[in-house]
Amino acid sequence: MTVDPTTLVAIVLMGLATYSTRLAGLFLVHRVPASGRLHQALQAVPAAVLTAIVAPAVFTGDLSDLLAGVVAALTALRFPLLAAVVAGTATAALMRAVM
Repeated sequence: MTVDPTTLVAIVLMGLATYSTRLAGLFLVHRVPASGRLHQALQAVPAAVLTAIVAPAVFTGDLSDLLAGVVAALTALRFPLLAAVVAGTATAALMRAVM
């Protein structure tokens, strides 16, 4: 098996970019005081990342994915994020088993 040098360089550079952004985040967290609006923005990051990951599957998947997304969204209105994830996952598993 041969590896294309351009592909190898691209993989290494992407890995370095990912690693450097993580290091920069760790460095900045200790240097910047998280108060006010910054604190509120940081509190919203987990839900935003989860939404960005799940939304494409919900809107491009089948009926079980759409129903799981609706259940998770409705659960998130009343309960914590973890409960919404569990409810959505359970709904998707149940619907896939039934369908």
